[in-house]
Amino acid sequence: MKTQKIGEMTIDTVVEMSHKWFDATWLYPSITDEMIQRNKDWISEMLLDPVNHKVALSFHSFLIRTPNMNIIVDTCNGNHKPRLPKHPWFNMLASNEYLTSLANHDLNPEDIDVVMCTHLHTDHVGWNTRLVDGKWVPTFPNARYVWAKQEFDFLYEQYKANPDVPLASGSFNDSVLPVMEAGQVELVDMNHTVDTHLDDKVWMEAATGHTKGHIVIHVKGKDGHAVMTGDIFHHPIIFAEPNLSSLADFDPAQLLKTRVGIMEKCCDTDTLLMTGHFPVPTAGRLVSDKGNIRFRYCEEC
Repeated sequence: MKTQKIGEMTIDTVVEMSHKWFDATWLYPSITDEMIQRNKDWISEMLLDPVNHKVALSFHSFLIRTPNMNIIVDTCNGNHKPRLPKHPWFNMLASNEYLTSLANHDLNPEDIDVVMCTHLHTDHVGWNTRLVDGKWVPTFPNARYVWAKQEFDFLYEQYKANPDVPLASGSFNDSVLPVMEAGQVELVDMNHTVDTHLDDKVWMEAATGHTKGHIVIHVKGKDGHAVMTGDIFHHPIIFAEPNLSSLADFDPAQLLKTRVGIMEKCCDTDTLLMTGHFPVPTAGRLVSDKGNIRFRYCEEC
């Protein structure tokens, strides 16, 4: 994704995996061949393989630079983390790509001021920590990790009930609790302002359904608006088939309301949609097309 400029702020991606294929039924168990076939004409073959029934996903963070701070949104899978049996694709990763991508933006982990997570699933918290001398420590040592209190509290109650059982494929234990224990976490309400500067603003908004405390993150200036939607939209096919849900969805009925609400609010506007898993060019807009809502990648993105 090319750098997006909104007011005095910029948005870039920090990429861990740029393009990975998954079986469509792994992502959406109820997806059918009919759904795939009727959407193949408007979704690129780089995103949807109608023959092998595969969908392409990316794993990336968003880097927001404001006049006041450097913000990372979602932190992918992380290295050296055991994720069997549920997530063999991410098990014990050992890649330089993520930190190299950050360095390509002339930043080191020490330069990050705020880390935000749209939710606390394993593929959105992984680089919260890294392994140093056998111990999980915060990857971003100078950052405040700003999380929705509702999201953390829901998971923490599960953890306390069974502390010896790895929660969320182990990610709560190795990528969430160590940051809390380091004293770097700020738990806030789902609707929370993170930064303001003149006409520029970054804030969180409740967008529940995929998880108990899922949020979206708005970046808005006088000349633009972007919304980072986490896992409300995993893949472009969801705009045509909004009733599809994943096994990871906490409350599919609520998620559908959230999803449709964002689609209706953003369609045919200048709002940039920045999802957690769309491969490059990543950013795009929603447009109406013969009574349907479609996702269009930005030509300049």
